[in-house]
Amino acid sequence: MVAIIIVLLPIQQTIIKRVNQMQYIQVQFTCVPNGEVMTDILSSGLAEIGFETFVASADGVEAYIPASLFSPEKIDALVADFPLEGTITYQWNELEDKNWNEEWEKNYFQPIVIDDICCIHSSFHQPEGTFSYQILIDPKMAFGTGHHQTTGLILKEILAMDMSHQAVLDMGCGTAVLSILASMKGADPVTAIDIDEWASNNALENIRLNNIGNIRVLKGGAEQLGDESYDIIFANINRNILLHDMPSYTGVLNRGGQLIMSGFYQEDIPAIREKAEEVGLTYCHCSEMDQWVAVSFTKG
Repeated sequence: MVAIIIVLLPIQQTIIKRVNQMQYIQVQFTCVPNGEVMTDILSSGLAEIGFETFVASADGVEAYIPASLFSPEKIDALVADFPLEGTITYQWNELEDKNWNEEWEKNYFQPIVIDDICCIHSSFHQPEGTFSYQILIDPKMAFGTGHHQTTGLILKEILAMDMSHQAVLDMGCGTAVLSILASMKGADPVTAIDIDEWASNNALENIRLNNIGNIRVLKGGAEQLGDESYDIIFANINRNILLHDMPSYTGVLNRGGQLIMSGFYQEDIPAIREKAEEVGLTYCHCSEMDQWVAVSFTKG
């Protein structure tokens, strides 16, 4: 269901659903304390009552819902039953009726260039310049346009790696941008997994847009991991899911293989590293962008 995508993905990434012209309500939620777990759980609950778009703010979360579905009573019930300690307050205003598809195109998904050799853009933009890797992404509601720091960090890792003939697993694939770049760099085969139906469907669409033929997309989580084994695994999710599922990732990682994880902050590295070493992984290196990090481990 739609709610799960909010639990799994860093809320700091703007998540936009491309919609036709429609009247929308903007609701500003103020959370005390304002932490990732609190805003993730709040966004998950809001998605269940009809909210479609979530944007991190300094005080909590901005959320958007079609006016026809807006119900203060449902919000009040959600806040009253909230499972964590703290306070949540909100205020709302009615937005101007406009074509939100057009707003998304103009304001939210501009082309992004990684290390001057990889350009990620949508079908409604034609970037200037020549790039070794040009990836077409129409993101819809799925995470992973390359704009968020965590996605950018792993894209940089892929660009620096020799991917030729490497079996790759992309956990929490979102738009499948990581899988697509890995395939372009010679990885084969590639498996992309996401627990959210929006994301898995969008991944398939973007794979077709880029004429990629060797990426398999599965809907689900770590329970989808079977007898296949991988040389490289990317997992861009969040700290809690990574800590829980790391043994499953390690179980399908070939000896000498590499696990690269992101979706968490510098302060989370000790917990991630402790768990990784507990399951037999060896710390390799990390990279950082605006306090977000990607950490690489090897097996064996």
